Amino acid sequence: MEIINRKAKFDYFVEEEYEVGIVLTGTEIKSVRNGHCNIKDSYGIVRGNEVFLLNMYIGQYKEGNIFNHNETRSRKLLLHKKEIKKIQQAIELQGLTLVPLKVYFKNNILKVLLGVCRGKKNYDKRETMKERDIQRSVQKNIKNY
Repeated sequence: MEIINRKAKFDYFVEEEYEVGIVLTGTEIKSVRNGHCNIKDSYGIVRGNEVFLLNMYIGQYKEGNIFNHNETRSRKLLLHKKEIKKIQQAIELQGLTLVPLKVYFKNNILKVLLGVCRGKKNYDKRETMKERDIQRSVQKNIKNY
């Protein structure tokens, strides 16, 4: 099961990607396995020497009763210290943003593909839309022949 942030590729240029672990509770991981997860509006920040993911929505687990979690709490990401320093420098000096690109399972462990991204301007977004339209028309013409 994969959850992809399609809006991220449209809104940002991805400079670097990191595969990171995420700290979750029991009801959160069960809810993600059921597919109740959304990373559309989420982003990452660096606090101290730790990286957190904010606004990641994980729906409540139906059988969780009193042990259920807060749906949009900040979740800690697991990275090496060198990677955290490199990300922190990129954010502070170059004005980049941390955006989750994909959430997926790897050997039954939940992983987040975290991108260090640069924001696109409106003219860049229009260029991306033009390229997609051209690609669609080429594919359509190929099918007709």
